[in-house]
Amino acid sequence: MAQIQDGSKGNGFAIDAISTPLRTSAGPRTATSPPLDPEREPSIRSVSVVVPCYNEEGNLPELHRRLSAVLASLALPYEILIVDDGSTDGTWAAIAALHEADGHVLAIRHRRNFGKAEALANGFAIVRGDVVLTMDGDLQDDPDELSRFLVKLDEGYDLVSGWKQRRQDPLGKTAPSRVFNWTVRRVSGVPLHDFNCGYKAYRRDVTQALRLYGELHRFTPVLAAGEGFRIAELPVRHHARTWGRSKYGWSRLVKGFLDLLTVTFLTQYRQRPMHLFGLPGLVALTVGILIGLFLSLEKLILGNSIGTRPLLLLSVLLVMIGAQFFGLGLLGEFLAHGSNEPRRELRPLVRQTLGISLPDPKPGARVNE
Repeated sequence: MAQIQDGSKGNGFAIDAISTPLRTSAGPRTATSPPLDPEREPSIRSVSVVVPCYNEEGNLPELHRRLSAVLASLALPYEILIVDDGSTDGTWAAIAALHEADGHVLAIRHRRNFGKAEALANGFAIVRGDVVLTMDGDLQDDPDELSRFLVKLDEGYDLVSGWKQRRQDPLGKTAPSRVFNWTVRRVSGVPLHDFNCGYKAYRRDVTQALRLYGELHRFTPVLAAGEGFRIAELPVRHHARTWGRSKYGWSRLVKGFLDLLTVTFLTQYRQRPMHLFGLPGLVALTVGILIGLFLSLEKLILGNSIGTRPLLLLSVLLVMIGAQFFGLGLLGEFLAHGSNEPRRELRPLVRQTLGISLPDPKPGARVNE
């Protein structure tokens, strides 16, 4: 790991990195730049932007131009990491051209399309800024809003999530999104309006604590809230897509509900699985034992035959179910102590990199295609 020292303003910062050093691009502060209080030490010293993309070759040059202008106006060290999640068009060639022209641009290329959660997880494992911003590569997120996220974070929050109040998308995207957001809000208790918005700002502590896989990228605010981080929401402008096509639709609604069950378990019962499985197990076991005692007393006192009684079968069934639930709870308690650690390094999903030095793979390590 290299130590990076920036002394452009006399207040250097040092961070561990496996990527190209964050560079400072001095420029005039604009009206959109976050105001810095001269009486105190600024809490944000460097910025990383992670852009997961899939088949977005026509949008990336304009996104880079606008994003670079905003980041340069901040006068802070920054880096832009573009994650090509297995694109099949000319996206990687476009990224390579951007990297050649601008040393702030870093990139990784997945072997195939693994999904947005994997793209973000690998991005979080690489970037080293104090603040990590994520945005989509389709130009629907407005780069000019970036500084507003920094201002909101500086109010004391750990994660700021964008809220697309006026979405510029067709009904096939907005309708399932409304249903999904309402459900997540009610189930999780996290009072956000737009969990699907990819425009978010995280403090580095949050990105290191999150464990993303599958489709869990939609639930980063819920996962962060479950870890005790402070969450805020920021209304942002949203633009209509001008190039390419959307990768989402009604199909993600079903996946989202299934993932919601996973997130509910992870945030509420991950460290205490016995509380989830123990309650139904206790109820089943108690009812089964009471029915068995009732039948036993009836046999001993009244002399009635109970061998063919359906209640006897129900009693045995309930006792077995209760014992199984308790067994699942105990097994979950054992697993809770050593599984699902946050991502500390890249998985072997990466085909190519630009501006990034990855550690050598361990001898005998398998590479997943």
